[in-house]
Amino acid sequence: MRGPQRRARPPDSTGSVVRDGVSLHYDVYGDGPTTVLLMPSWSIVDSRFWKAQVAFLARHHRVVTFDGRGCGQSDRPRGPAAYAHREYAADTVAVLDATGTASSVLVCLSRGAEWAVRVAVDQPARVAGIFAIAPSCAVPAAKLDVEREFLWHQHVETPRGWQTYSREHWLHDGLDEFRRFFFDMMIPEPHSTKHIEDMLAWSADVDAATLVDTTDARLDPEFLAAEPFEDLAKAVGCPVHVVHGTADRISSPAVGEQLAELTGGSLTLIEGAGHAPLARDPVLINTMIHDFVATVAPSPRLKQRVRAPRRRRKALYLSSPIGLGHARRDVAIATELRSATEDLEIEWLAQDPVTRVLASAGERIHPASAQLLNESTHVEHESGEHDLHAFEALRRMDEILVANFMVFADLIAEEPFDLVIADEAWEVDYFLHENPELKRFSFAWLTDFVGWLPMPDGGPREAALTADYNAEMIEQRARFPRLRDRSIFVGNPEDVVRQDFGPGLPDIREWTGQNFDFSGYVTGSVPPAGPERAALRRKLGLQPDQRLCVVTVGGTSVGESLLQRILHAVPIIRRAMPELHFLVVTGPRIDPATLPRPRGVRVRGFVPDLADYLAACDIALVQGGLTTCMELTAAGTPFVYVPLENHFEQNFHVRHRLERYGGGRPMRYAEAADPDLLAKIIFDELSATRRVLPVETDGARRAAAMLADLL
Repeated sequence: MRGPQRRARPPDSTGSVVRDGVSLHYDVYGDGPTTVLLMPSWSIVDSRFWKAQVAFLARHHRVVTFDGRGCGQSDRPRGPAAYAHREYAADTVAVLDATGTASSVLVCLSRGAEWAVRVAVDQPARVAGIFAIAPSCAVPAAKLDVEREFLWHQHVETPRGWQTYSREHWLHDGLDEFRRFFFDMMIPEPHSTKHIEDMLAWSADVDAATLVDTTDARLDPEFLAAEPFEDLAKAVGCPVHVVHGTADRISSPAVGEQLAELTGGSLTLIEGAGHAPLARDPVLINTMIHDFVATVAPSPRLKQRVRAPRRRRKALYLSSPIGLGHARRDVAIATELRSATEDLEIEWLAQDPVTRVLASAGERIHPASAQLLNESTHVEHESGEHDLHAFEALRRMDEILVANFMVFADLIAEEPFDLVIADEAWEVDYFLHENPELKRFSFAWLTDFVGWLPMPDGGPREAALTADYNAEMIEQRARFPRLRDRSIFVGNPEDVVRQDFGPGLPDIREWTGQNFDFSGYVTGSVPPAGPERAALRRKLGLQPDQRLCVVTVGGTSVGESLLQRILHAVPIIRRAMPELHFLVVTGPRIDPATLPRPRGVRVRGFVPDLADYLAACDIALVQGGLTTCMELTAAGTPFVYVPLENHFEQNFHVRHRLERYGGGRPMRYAEAADPDLLAKIIFDELSATRRVLPVETDGARRAAAMLADLL
């Protein structure tokens, strides 16, 4: 039985209710006027399969989920009778009672449709409507169930495919083989590796005996005769909407058609969708659920509109929260864009810590930003000691990305924007390509790297996954080339790595050259030189004979262990060079009070004018983030950078660009454990002579000119 899980949007309350000796775990989210009960499905998975729906729906409604008997944190009774349809229906009513829910909209997947129908007939006052996704229930069209009932009792020496749907096979260590096959069938859409992995993970603790009982209960003629379904479906009095994929390999679309017909409901067929569109097409399903709830339980809202000729031109700017450098360059671009465009209002959809940079720059942060789930927190949970597997962290951030895209989708539905600028807002670019009908504005995409690359330790699995992600992106761009009105690479063609996207896929640099415009690098400000630098040092309080080393690790807490190692080495470094002082910038998510303060060290948290210190210092020790490293390169400041282990962008894309410009010296995190070696590297860099390629200073203006063309 699973324990509590860290969720992107944690429940507001949790509990359990015991019915006939079976404990049922439930979670409650939000406090909207209408309750949406997300029903359990077959006990092979628990309530986590609703993860792409919960956060969005809970912003509008009160949401209740519960683990059905036989899975998750609920009990696993023994015997087929415990898993009869009437038991699941009674469990649903028990959860409604325990959560104080007088009436709700029931949203169900697959087998949950049968139970929702029974609740609606037995307790009509408790059900305002049923939204059934890929229903699998006992209607005449359910011929596959008859075929599988035959397989269920057969003995096959070496079962393959649906032959693994076998009572004997499951009870003799064949359940894992069936699970892998079943979820491949459940989610047949291309590029569904993460969704299938989720299902496998959620079903890992389900035991064979329980699943055998659930299947015996469903296929036993005695239970079926005792619980006729068609008459029940005809007796449903509440509104019903059925959604079914035409490529469903678990339950035929004809089942959905018949359920809609029997209940007098409406039907939506999704061309090409499998048995889990709630996972594979979450934006579409979320929107459909929300719209259905609005029809059966409307809540009056005041809307105001301004006639288009009277509106100011508006741009919505999205800046990635992973790395504060994005925010600095985006502010520079926004400033230039205002100069190039008359009567332009820019609002920002952003989250902490980016909002701190924006606030210090006087930018307007849209109130909807408060509804975003925090990506930096997720990254910190994913990280180890100076180790962040960036690709896997992004894959496991999918729940957050769906939720945050839905915030964006709500915003653009409510307010008109002439231009949306997305600086590595991955969820917006991805889900707009998946739902191109949502685009009602000019759309510009900015990035400073192209291509997911596998880390060597990831082996064949990671190589295959990154290639699959790259292939999906390439297919999206080929299918909807006009969705992005501008694709801007923040850099030059030579800054793109020379490597292919994967076996049989294009060369990254060639493909990027064909699909992007190039702005040149964008610095937050023009770095000072000569007398200007001397004046800046005086402004920052630096004495002529004082040398300064700036240590900074970005906008998350991932770099705390590197700060600890550097501070441990400071006494050794200063014994050899007492004039060298250290400014340690922890960033907004590391508490400065938690760090030691050797003599000659000043520790600060968030520093809005960090770029000034990077330009004025004598040397810097930093993580491998591109913006900080390129600002140091542009300023001609010597620096040592320590890429996060397993961070493909810092180890491949950033390193390639820095080697091209001749900026900085890379160092492995393991080397920083040796204070003497760290001291030697600092001394070497202070005395080294490097030939650095000049970094352009007009990138923000060039990028803004490209964006201004879209207004």
